[in-house]
Amino acid sequence: MDCFIEKSKGISEIMEKKFEFLEHTADIKFRAFGKNTDEVFENSALALFNILYNKKIKEKKNYKVKVNGKDFESLLYNFLEEFLVLFDSKNFLPGRIKNLKLNEKEFEIEAEVVGDDIKNYNADVHIKAITYHNMFVKKDKGRWVSQVVVDV
Repeated sequence: MDCFIEKSKGISEIMEKKFEFLEHTADIKFRAFGKNTDEVFENSALALFNILYNKKIKEKKNYKVKVNGKDFESLLYNFLEEFLVLFDSKNFLPGRIKNLKLNEKEFEIEAEVVGDDIKNYNADVHIKAITYHNMFVKKDKGRWVSQVVVDV
């Protein structure tokens, strides 16, 4: 299951991958990609949202999230965990990130997330937790890559 976004480059069209799911024996593992840290964090959130529900979600509610960490991995963990908290405590099904601002020096991130009530959808996957197992956020060959394993 791969997610792509179309980008036009002159006459030819190329496909740029936002995230991909990888094989894992018991849990769900994904890699997200971006041209900068903002984009790799946003695409990591989109991969998580795709696990929760992989169809169109109406944009009826929004929440602001603000988290920090001690490095990129803890920041990503805290950022993704925030969406699970909204999912579990507010019955909120996230669909899209808006206005993401990442401070790389302070390891802080804030964003708006838009989505809808879970009751309006048949979201059947329950994520128990984000894990640090095999997690990384790094620059590789000129682009940013993150890897996350979620416990289901």
